[in-house]
Amino acid sequence: MQMYEAGHYDVIVVGAGHAGVEAGLASGRMGAKTLMLTINLDMVAFMPCNPSVGGPAKGVVVREIDALGGEMGRNTDKTYVQMRMLNTGKGPAVRALRAQSDKWDYQHEMKHTIEKEENITLKQGLVDRLIIEDGVCRGVITNSGAAYTAETVVLTTGTFSRGEIIVGDLRYSSGPNNQQPSVKLSEHLEELGFELRRFKTGTPPRVKSSSIDYSKSEIQPGDENPRAFSYETTEMLLEQLPCWLTYTNEATHDIINANLSRSPMFTATKKGTGARYCPSIEDKIVRFSDKPRHQIFLEPEGRNTEEVYVQGLSTSLPEDVQEKMLRTIPGLENVEMMRVGYAIEYDAVMPDQLWPSLETKRIPGLYTAGQINGTSGYEEAAGQGLMAGINACRKVQGKEPIVLGRDQAYIGVLIDDLVTKGTEEPYRLLTSRAEYRLLLRHDNADLRLTEIGHEIGLISDERYARFLAKKEAIEMEKRRLETTRIKPTEEVQAMLRELGSAELKDGVLAADFLRRPEMTYDKIKQIVSRETSLTWDIEEQVEIQIKYEGYIEKAYQQVEKMKRMEDKKIPERIDYDAIFGLATEAVEKLKKIEPLSIAQASRISGVNPADISILLVYIEQGKIAKVK
Repeated sequence: MQMYEAGHYDVIVVGAGHAGVEAGLASGRMGAKTLMLTINLDMVAFMPCNPSVGGPAKGVVVREIDALGGEMGRNTDKTYVQMRMLNTGKGPAVRALRAQSDKWDYQHEMKHTIEKEENITLKQGLVDRLIIEDGVCRGVITNSGAAYTAETVVLTTGTFSRGEIIVGDLRYSSGPNNQQPSVKLSEHLEELGFELRRFKTGTPPRVKSSSIDYSKSEIQPGDENPRAFSYETTEMLLEQLPCWLTYTNEATHDIINANLSRSPMFTATKKGTGARYCPSIEDKIVRFSDKPRHQIFLEPEGRNTEEVYVQGLSTSLPEDVQEKMLRTIPGLENVEMMRVGYAIEYDAVMPDQLWPSLETKRIPGLYTAGQINGTSGYEEAAGQGLMAGINACRKVQGKEPIVLGRDQAYIGVLIDDLVTKGTEEPYRLLTSRAEYRLLLRHDNADLRLTEIGHEIGLISDERYARFLAKKEAIEMEKRRLETTRIKPTEEVQAMLRELGSAELKDGVLAADFLRRPEMTYDKIKQIVSRETSLTWDIEEQVEIQIKYEGYIEKAYQQVEKMKRMEDKKIPERIDYDAIFGLATEAVEKLKKIEPLSIAQASRISGVNPADISILLVYIEQGKIAKVK
């Protein structure tokens, strides 16, 4: 193939899925001349699995993306068909917003957003190789021979990397949704010395809405007053569509059990490792054999389509078995299957080969983000893509990378887990992975991250001014409640009796009154009203910050303790073999991960507290042996 010079850019982003679009938009909006290359322009921001955004932990990530200046939240608010706040009966640390999106509107809106950015060139092209000069990534070469050069490159190839689709005994080379896979780039990465691993994910069948008897299922409506993902969204105007709940049963399970020998999940045809937290229906039936039924959600894929996503029925069983299985489920007895469910295997770059900036250790100037890093989920991909795009641009600008801490964002937890611990299966973000989850709430993402978004140039001055005004309003109202005394009037005592709460014996500060479990800010307003009302989001922050003050303060104390360890930097290229007393496993892991701080070293699996103590003493002695 004749190669030709096709152009020079500051940043090249390979792939335009959920990681790619955030990476490209971030670098372009920060002023970098950006090229985005994708195998198929019709697949920009495509949702090959469930067209939903958010949920536990993931919904917080979407808000964090928005607070930093990313696009996923804004795009979801423009294209949702249903919006629900989950876990509303629980504490603020686990509340999460989830949207069902219009699959086609989502991708078309995102593609148009990219096309309107003046610093971005969006092109269709299949990248086969990287341009490496003196060990540094300097561009890419497509299958047509076009050589594009750049200062930095971001790979966001998702599940296209040597992808193979599997349905029963049928197995063929393909990206998601029967798209062309990327084969040669995976082979090239192996040539460059990267460790790749085969992972697997799956998707359920899609069925025709008019063939469903919804009267046999339970309606799942959206919220009456839906919340937005983006802090810039001021009105939610779209009419919502309902989802529906039904269940598998004994007949469903009998069909699955009778055909396990035809499932790649349980035969030698399966090579890739699947996601433990997003199992196939076959896996659920085998692992939870004592469970008589499993939830199945029927979720519309858009406003102008009959396709319905059968959430909870991910499978790679043969097509004929899928049809039989579907027709045992209440409401689906006469269902028409429009698309068969399938599994897809693909290559992932083991993420412990990355720095926390998402730049590869092996090749400077090369970044990876999204499912290529071993994660699952649109939100995890988008969060990584945003950070990779930011840091690829900042490298061009000669600036230090932005690395979010575990106390700052779920995105920080995600990336730290990946680069410090690696992953043996497709990584899914869970609230339990965050030790500071009371600080990393859905409601306060802007308070945590807007300053950073503005500093790097992704949050406008106008939006930043509104943010500062909100922050000041929260503090003023907290001060008012901390200095206003509530007296034991008959009105107050009657309210307390109605709530089953102890009556006041003396006056009490309004803030202390609000700390009572049964008390809310709305009730406080009835007693100590304001001349001007506050917006609901300010009131929400006042209530949470006062009511949970003790727990939040305790979490911040833990953060400060960990920050002291984060401040203890480990010298570059330290020779761990020269440190007497370190366990053999600790030496191997430390050499592989190359942690940047004592805190990061302490999170590496296989490095125990005794190893950390030895490492601390060695560094504090100041006699550091360097690897030559």
